[in-house]
Formats: sequence, structure tokens, C-alpha cells
Amino acid sequence: MMLLAVTACAGQQEDVGFGGQPPAPAPAAPVQPKPEQERTPVPDDLIKAAEQSGKTPRVWTQDGGSVVVTNGQEGGCSKVHAEVAEQDAQQVKVVLVNETPEPPGICTMDLRYPPVAVQLDAPLDQRTVVLEERDVKVPPR
Repeated sequence: MMLLAVTACAGQQEDVGFGGQPPAPAPAAPVQPKPEQERTPVPDDLIKAAEQSGKTPRVWTQDGGSVVVTNGQEGGCSKVHAEVAEQDAQQVKVVLVNETPEPPGICTMDLRYPPVAVQLDAPLDQRTVVLEERDVKVPPR
């Protein structure tokens, strides 16, 4: 009877080692943007950019609307990627994260506008895409 009680209790706890934390979930693999001719443009009235430059950014969907694609901006030593900050029935908030090494070292003075993509939980449909930007410092590569 004692053996049955011990094995029942043992099955209820996850094995995390001696005082360790459970393993973190693996990050989702980055989504690769498809060529522009394989994407569907999102109408301008469904796009909001946090920093308005007077020009609406270009945004597309791919894979049946379940992936949102836009162009980021990077230059010199910086790299850009996109993250979904939040999504609900009305909108999807996408953050363009610009990672710059600290200390920067020697960098070129060029600008690039690579396409970046994020996977949504459900197709975009008529939800608004809200674009935001965030700069972060990272250790040199």
C-alpha cells in the first residue's frame, strides 16, 4: 500500500532536478517572409504606425493571413526582427525590434529594409495591424 501512495505522489510532480527551474518553452522558429508576389497587401486603413512619418508602412499577409510581413530598418551593425506583442479580436500589435551591439565597434553607415514576419494565432482578417518600434542593446556578436 505504501508503494502505491509513493508512486501516485511521484507522478504528480514534474522532474526539474535539484532545485532547478522547469525548462523554458522553446522559442518559436522565425517565420521566413515569402517573395512579395506571394503576399497579399493589407489595406492602408487597417494599418497604424506608432510613429507616423506621414507615410503608411507597407504590410502584407501570407499563408492564408496567418503571417504578417512588413519591412524593418537596420543599418551598420544593427539587426531587426519582429515580435507579436499582443493580439485580440480587434488588432494585432507587432513590434519591430532593432538590436544594436553595445559597445558598437566598427560599423558601416548603410541602411537596409529587410522584410520581417510574425506568425499569428489566427488569420488577420479585418483586424488592425499596429506597428511599434523598440531599440535594444545586445552584447557584440
